[in-house]
Amino acid sequence: MKVAIIHDWLVVNGGAEKVLDEILDMYPGADIFTLVDYLPDSKRDWLGSSKVNTSVIQKLPFAKSKYRTYLPLFPYAIEQFDLSAYDLVISSSYAVAKGVITGPDQKHICYCHSPARYSWDLQGQYLKESGLDKGVKSILARYFLHKFRLWDVRSSFGVDTFIANSKFISKRINKCYRRSSTVVHPPVDISRFTVCEDKEEYFLAASRLVPYKRIDLIVSAFTNLPEHKLKVIGDGPEMEKIKALAKGYDNIEILGFQSDTSMLEHMQKAKAFVFAAEEDFGIIPLEAQACGTPVIAFGKGGALETVIDGKTGIHFSEQKEDCLIDAVLDFESRSGNFDTAEIRSNAERFSSKNFRNSFNEVVEQTMSA
Repeated sequence: MKVAIIHDWLVVNGGAEKVLDEILDMYPGADIFTLVDYLPDSKRDWLGSSKVNTSVIQKLPFAKSKYRTYLPLFPYAIEQFDLSAYDLVISSSYAVAKGVITGPDQKHICYCHSPARYSWDLQGQYLKESGLDKGVKSILARYFLHKFRLWDVRSSFGVDTFIANSKFISKRINKCYRRSSTVVHPPVDISRFTVCEDKEEYFLAASRLVPYKRIDLIVSAFTNLPEHKLKVIGDGPEMEKIKALAKGYDNIEILGFQSDTSMLEHMQKAKAFVFAAEEDFGIIPLEAQACGTPVIAFGKGGALETVIDGKTGIHFSEQKEDCLIDAVLDFESRSGNFDTAEIRSNAERFSSKNFRNSFNEVVEQTMSA
C-alpha cells in the first residue's frame, strides 16, 4: 500500500509535528507533501527516509519568513500535488492540508487539529491581533477569509474519514463542515517525564509568549497574590509586555527560554502548573501531569478532556483575573487532596501506544469500507 502524508508546513517542531512523527513511525518511508519546508537540518532527523515534496509557495519571494502572507494562494498550491499514485492519503491539517485532491479509488483520512481557526469562529480575534479589524486592509482580509471558508467547506467533501484531536475539535468540525469525526487524542511522550513527589513552593506557567496563551492574565493575577510565587518559562513577541507586568513584584520570576532539562525539572518540582489558554487540545498540561504535577486550567477546549476537575487539577470558568485568583486559592485550600500517582495515571491515557492503536483502528475501518 502506497501512502502519502500531507502536512500544512514544516517550519517548527510543535504539537502537530509530534503527531506527524507518530504517523511516520507507523508508515515509515511514506512520502510527505507540504506547502513549505524550512526545518533546519538539526531538527529533521525524525523525518527519516521520507521524501519531502514542497509546493510552489516554497519558491516565492521571502517565503521563508513570510509564508503566511501567501494565505490566499494556499488552496491553489495544495491542490497542485499529484497524489494519483497513492492508495492511502493521510492529511495532518490545521489549515489547508485536507484540501488535496484524491480520486474515487483512493482513501483520504484527515487528522484534523482544527479547521482553520482564523477563518471561522476566531476570525474577529485574528483580525484584531493582526491589526486588520479596521480600514481598507480589513475589508480585503475579510473578503479573502470569506473566499477561504467557501473553499474550506468544499474541500471537506474530499475527505473519507475525519479524525479529531479532541471532542472540542469534533464539535468544530461538525459546525464548520457538518461532518462526523472520530476522536483520537494526540500522543504525549510520557516516557520523557517522571513523577516527583518533592514539590516546591511555586506555581509554573510555560508556553510561547503569544497573545492567546494568556500568560499576561496569569502574571496579572499573581500580582494580586504576593504570598504565592510564580515562575514563567518561555519567550515570544509578548516578552516585554510580560516583563513590564511583572516588574516590581518579587513573587514573579520571568525565566525566558529554558532547556528541555531545565523545563522538566521546573515542571516536576512545581506545586501546580497554571494554564490559561483556550486550546484545541493542549499537550503541555498533560506533560505536567506526567510529572505528577496538578494543573489549574481554564475550563474550556481541550483542558476539559485532559484535566479532571478536583482530581488532577482545578478548572476556572472565565479568562478573568478574579476567576484565576479564586482557583489558586481554592487549590491551596485542598492541595493535599491531589495524588501524584492518580495524576500520572491520567496522563498515561494519552500515551503514544494508545494513539497508534486508535489511529490504526480508524485506518482499518476506512480501508475496508
